[in-house]
Amino acid sequence: MSAAPLVGYSSSGSEDEAEAGTQARPGAGGRPRGQSPFPNQKLPVPDSVLHMFPSTEEGPEDDSAKHGGRVRTFPHERGNWATHVYLPYDAREEFMDLLDTLLFHAQTYVPRLVRMEAFHLSLSQSVVLRHHWIHPFVQALKDRMASCQRFCFTANQIKIYTNQEKTRTFVGLEVTSGHTQFLDLVSEVDRVMEEFDLATFYQDPSFHISLAWCVGDAQLQLEGPCLRELQEIVDEFEDSEMLLRMHAEQVRCKSGNKFFLMPLK
Repeated sequence: MSAAPLVGYSSSGSEDEAEAGTQARPGAGGRPRGQSPFPNQKLPVPDSVLHMFPSTEEGPEDDSAKHGGRVRTFPHERGNWATHVYLPYDAREEFMDLLDTLLFHAQTYVPRLVRMEAFHLSLSQSVVLRHHWIHPFVQALKDRMASCQRFCFTANQIKIYTNQEKTRTFVGLEVTSGHTQFLDLVSEVDRVMEEFDLATFYQDPSFHISLAWCVGDAQLQLEGPCLRELQEIVDEFEDSEMLLRMHAEQVRCKSGNKFFLMPLK
């Protein structure tokens, strides 16, 4: 099985970042009425004064050592917020037992693999919003999600993913039933993305829960024998059929350090 492109992740791990992004939409050019054609000279503001007025839009510095060596896909820019729409999965104790078994085995092939801290299924790519677009964007999402029904799905197929830049590799559980319902959710999310002139989701998405990740392209080490052995562990795990049948009950949006919840009907 060949590695699939990772759905809905950037190489920077945008869910851990308050802001990131590309250039914002340009504003109108020209000089405001009554403004002098000569630039005003400004004295530098002392650091002691700046510290008294922290910006609400200031993001973290780009230090890859603080997030496991991950590298940003797009450069940090003040006022731009990395945004991601997803369906959360709250793991039960039995799921964590399965994950521990899978990770222990996978690490015999790629020792640098680490477990994901949280679990979800992406419904969008990571996109960039200006701070003042966040609430209109979320309200548009809520309006779209209001008519979407809850559903059950199964994720029991081990698959190896990489992000588009091949800087991160993931071991995931791919959805094998419920794909149509996920496509319906993505269709509604995509409509909101189009309203805000943002990138829509991938044409042929592989919906999945990422279980573990590592820096770099570990596709060759994890596919072949390792992949087959991991799938055998899943298939033979006690009550795996019921364990990996899950419920989609809400959609979440994370923009910078803000979370927004949208229950399904």
